[in-house]
Amino acid sequence: MIGLTVSHRRYVAHAHYGGGLVDGAYALALFGDVATEVCIRTDGDEGLFAGYADVRFLAPVRAGDVVEATAVVVAAGTRSRRLDLRLTVLCRARRDLRPSAAEVLDPPLLAVTATGTVVVPIGHPHGPTEVGKEGNATKEKANPG
Repeated sequence: MIGLTVSHRRYVAHAHYGGGLVDGAYALALFGDVATEVCIRTDGDEGLFAGYADVRFLAPVRAGDVVEATAVVVAAGTRSRRLDLRLTVLCRARRDLRPSAAEVLDPPLLAVTATGTVVVPIGHPHGPTEVGKEGNATKEKANPG
């Protein structure tokens, strides 16, 4: 589980502010999407986002950008998973050249970083286990009745 990496790419079609600037909440929504896939892959459940730490907005995201949101599992507890999150701009519109011009950014532009914590329920048939009295992990069995 540690080291699992999930990435999603998106074309940014909307701007919230003048100059084509996209609001920071857009990056957090993408982080939620990749975190959900992490939980599905690790635990068979969509999980819940418990919180963010150290969110940093390092560069602007603009309408017309192609971005990639990435989550890497860096720690795992019984119910929690800590994720390193990054949003990079891979391509950027170049309307100064012509209305439909764009370029690949090499290297990509690191726009947002954060640490996130997700939690998944104990007792899910494919999810995390409960810790028994002796510290042994045991899975709850599904009750068919």
